Amino acid sequence: MAIISPMLAKAGQLPSDQSEYAFEIKWDGIRAIFYGEKNAYQLMSRNLKDLTSQYPELAALNQEVAAKHKSIILDGEIVAFGTDGLPSFSRLQHRMGLSSDKQISKVMQTTPVHYIIFDILALDGESLLNKSYRERREIMDSLVLDGSHWQTPAYKTGDGQTILSASRKLGLEGIIAKRLDSLYQAGRRTGAWLKIKNQHRQELIIVGWVAGQGVRLGKIGALLLGYYDVTPETAQTKGLTQRLLYAGKVGTGFTQATLIQLAKLLSPLSTTFCPFSIDPQVKDAHFVKPIIVGEFEFTEWTPNHTLRHPSFKGLRNDKDPRQVIRES
Repeated sequence: MAIISPMLAKAGQLPSDQSEYAFEIKWDGIRAIFYGEKNAYQLMSRNLKDLTSQYPELAALNQEVAAKHKSIILDGEIVAFGTDGLPSFSRLQHRMGLSSDKQISKVMQTTPVHYIIFDILALDGESLLNKSYRERREIMDSLVLDGSHWQTPAYKTGDGQTILSASRKLGLEGIIAKRLDSLYQAGRRTGAWLKIKNQHRQELIIVGWVAGQGVRLGKIGALLLGYYDVTPETAQTKGLTQRLLYAGKVGTGFTQATLIQLAKLLSPLSTTFCPFSIDPQVKDAHFVKPIIVGEFEFTEWTPNHTLRHPSFKGLRNDKDPRQVIRES
């Protein structure tokens, strides 16, 4: 089966013509496309990395589908639920990046994952990309894909404010609004899908660090963050060179285990060259090659284009750093 890049959502607000949209919960996990056939399945991240061996829970999903269909392609989100029953990105961190079968098997017992299915892209060899969202959901809902480690949550039409308010009360990240007539445009961020967030939160590139003081003496005190001014596609179309811009420092949200992990990841990436297009002149900065992406929560962007009160939420190994730009 041909590999499909996930369709992407733009950051935005509730649309004025809500009757034209479906509204879903924005799940706090890892985007993944599921490819199932009779005797095999594959799970691919949004940056087209093979995740199959990392989440063996989904082998049972393929067995269920293969009993009735020759092949299927699904779109969804891998999540880990906390003790409160809500998706927890920090809990999912325990499953990300593992490669040892023995280690994965052990962590599965304490941190199982679930695949939240919200779209179907092909069935029995027939592409569904040119069908509307409404038509694709009708096909998918008829399959009743709910099992021990996967589910197909319902969506709501016409009243985004109700589901947005409910997501806020539950402490969820936000919702996604999808035009009912929208086709699935692989790899594109057309605006037909909108992500409406309850908190300011986005992915940023780790570009360096400064040493800690006091209880963090000898450890990372804060990370230096950055983002690109445009995507590679926009840069190529307009004949521009991507510029890496400074987004500020973050020194909160880390556990001791996270600080140790970050030190191990960043140490071999050390560089004497400042990767930013304009050196932010941070005292005692230790720069690294800008290839590691993290997710951060913050209150707002300051007039100086840096984050106010940022907090580290976790690492993202499913995002190409060259695609990290500031969300509006």
